[in-house]
Amino acid sequence: MLFDTIIRGGTVATAADTFKADVAIRDGKIAALGHDLGEAGTIIDATDRLVLPGGIDSHVHFAQPSGEGIVMADGFATGTRSAAFGGNTTVLPFCLQEKGQTLREALKRYHALAEGECHVDVAFHLIVTDPTEHVLGQELPALVEDGYTSLKVFMTYEGLALSDRELLETMAVARETGAMLMVHAENFDAIRFLTDRLERAGNTAPRFHATSRPIPVEREATHRAISLSELIDVPIMIVHVSNREAMDEIRRAQQRGLRVMGETCPQYLVLTEKDLDQLNMEGAKYVCSPPPRDVASQTACWEGLQQKVFSVFSSDHCPFRYDDPQGKLVARGRTSFRWVPNGIPGVAARLPILFSEGVVKGRIDLNSFVAFSATNHAKIYGLYPRKGTIAVGSDADIALWDPKRRVTIRHELIHDGSDYTPYEGMEVTGWPVLTMVRGRVVVEDGVLKGAKGYGTYLPRAKPPAVSAAY
Repeated sequence: MLFDTIIRGGTVATAADTFKADVAIRDGKIAALGHDLGEAGTIIDATDRLVLPGGIDSHVHFAQPSGEGIVMADGFATGTRSAAFGGNTTVLPFCLQEKGQTLREALKRYHALAEGECHVDVAFHLIVTDPTEHVLGQELPALVEDGYTSLKVFMTYEGLALSDRELLETMAVARETGAMLMVHAENFDAIRFLTDRLERAGNTAPRFHATSRPIPVEREATHRAISLSELIDVPIMIVHVSNREAMDEIRRAQQRGLRVMGETCPQYLVLTEKDLDQLNMEGAKYVCSPPPRDVASQTACWEGLQQKVFSVFSSDHCPFRYDDPQGKLVARGRTSFRWVPNGIPGVAARLPILFSEGVVKGRIDLNSFVAFSATNHAKIYGLYPRKGTIAVGSDADIALWDPKRRVTIRHELIHDGSDYTPYEGMEVTGWPVLTMVRGRVVVEDGVLKGAKGYGTYLPRAKPPAVSAAY
């Protein structure tokens, strides 16, 4: 037969267009778009379904060292499985360089952890925590040439935060090599100052995590990151933006012609700091950084999407089990919010939340949903047009959506390694009912069909000169 699979009768949407078409697949690639494409070994009926590019989540953490006595809830098997149940076909986890470790040593560890474990395709960002002369002068340029074309730097966290000088040195290498630079923008000294004061006053419950990281902490660091990038003339992505003040810093930079992009996440659209204020340690379930803010900040983050100040919508999936002494209930965490493992799960809930709250409620259109969920990630991080769109020659990474299915999010639908979802009980309209990676069905009607190990590692091209038009 001419084709392996034809997806028939659905409505195809890309970041630019929406149209009725059948999608023919051969050898894991999209081979034809049109009508009356003939026969195939497998016919998938997509009547009343949306045929969308599989989601790309460019901000997830799997199997990452998280401190003494703390274990992240997801390795690559459970993390990529959960991604697939959420309509995702590619994820970009972080490879964390620990102090004293070379980048290549870190990568060797992460590749070993991922080998044979993944349900969807994977590429790695590099986290630079120890920017030695060797790392910046030799390793990083060579690794960018090898296809590791994005890196992340932190402005906070013990052992991760870089000084302004180190940020500048790393930015300079990113510019010289053509790598995309991601920045976690929070002021480390301000957080430590506020945390110490809160603890001295006896304010140690999880809800004070949000108090220790107020909006000015994020706004200042965002402004500083933009200023430093302007000195170097390097494109940057400010990740997990939570509020208007930080978003406005990015907007002003874009209006001045700087190549500054932004990312926001579901926790900043549907959670607030009140979620952290619960009895006992329940609030620990919502401890992440930056913390969820307030309703006005939610509105601002929607504006950032609607006005394209933000380029991508990611989950910042950083999962820990709740009822676990190696997770959120680690013994030290009961003494102070300072020690509660920092991060929440979200890779499977990301797209249903954006679809329901965004497309169904009229805040964004379907094509913007595709851009924020897949296409812009692929363009910015060097995977386009292989990934992120439905076009002849692209990988057959496809999610079929039932746009009218109503679902109450429950942890049992998430299929990750955690034991809770921060979005438990949330009702959404629109749900991915089939996830296909390179022409092979991985999840169908809530059932895992694909074996782990099918997901492959993706070396990436250098991102194109990224403009604020994305």
